[in-house]
Amino acid sequence: MGISTTRRPGGIAEIVIDVPPVNALTVAGWFELADAVTAAGHDPEARVVVLRSEGRGFNAGVDIKEMQRTDGFDALLGANRGCHAAFKAVYECEVPVVAAVHGFCLGGGIGLVGNADVIVASDDATFGLPEVRQGALGAATHLARLVPQHLMRAMVYTTQTASARQLHAFGSVHSVVSRESLRAEALAVAGRIAAMDPLVIRRAKECLNGIDPVDVNRSYRFEQGFTFELNLAGAGDRHRDVFVDKEA
Repeated sequence: MGISTTRRPGGIAEIVIDVPPVNALTVAGWFELADAVTAAGHDPEARVVVLRSEGRGFNAGVDIKEMQRTDGFDALLGANRGCHAAFKAVYECEVPVVAAVHGFCLGGGIGLVGNADVIVASDDATFGLPEVRQGALGAATHLARLVPQHLMRAMVYTTQTASARQLHAFGSVHSVVSRESLRAEALAVAGRIAAMDPLVIRRAKECLNGIDPVDVNRSYRFEQGFTFELNLAGAGDRHRDVFVDKEA
């Protein structure tokens, strides 16, 4: 369990998140994931990365319980920096990243898949940002890469989710398959990328990042500033305490 990387034939690096019960990552977990993605991109034998998860869902965001049992702001600051590092690692990975999403993809999960190059999803996958329920903000930058502007705003304000089929209709999800077929589909898409000239694909990734209209790294840090503000105003702790009490 944890974060693992497997080098598969043909230049595919498969990174798996397996952190029960819901793949909510601790501060250390976010940095570990960032390091794994970065290392895979640095590997001269790698041609593509597949990022997927085991368990009930793809990712439930940060570990709020860790944040609430840690005195002071260390866990909050760590989670924000860790998320930023992981999202940045996916975006700046030297080879394309194929995200395979099943079940829930929430909060930090949106940051990961929003920065991925290709997304495949199972037909039970849902995508959302419950941040306002926890007195926080963030990853609207990445949600805006998945859904149209006004839907993104409605999803942030109401915490409603979107289905994989909705995102497929928008063109942000490449394909929707059964849960049982998800890994095979992700590896098949990755295989088609890996079959291309690796030098050309690496330059294509660099080129496409260079023409992006939004600097996703800076935009996300701007969002995080409002999370700090809400925390100092007391809203963060208040809402996170409610979440922890409900879980208990």
